[in-house]
Amino acid sequence: MEFGNKHPIARASLDHWMQVTAAASWATTAEIRAAFSKAKVLNAERVRFEIGGGDFRLICAFDFRRGVAFVKFLGTHAEYDRVDALTVSQF
Repeated sequence: MEFGNKHPIARASLDHWMQVTAAASWATTAEIRAAFSKAKVLNAERVRFEIGGGDFRLICAFDFRRGVAFVKFLGTHAEYDRVDALTVSQF
């Protein structure tokens, strides 16, 4: 919510991501890619999503066994370029 308020252009895309992710019961990163074609699989648990037409990035770690998604990073494309996507833990 806070990020969407700060970056209104990302709000609709974030809302869509939240709705799809909350309703999903993914067991693999391939299933995530089927739902979000522009998602990039970073490793067995981390996926990068484009938000707001690619102006923003969201990195999420998934625990498929427990059905839990952990947001590890949410920021501008420029901020994303300055982090290590495989280890970042912003939240």
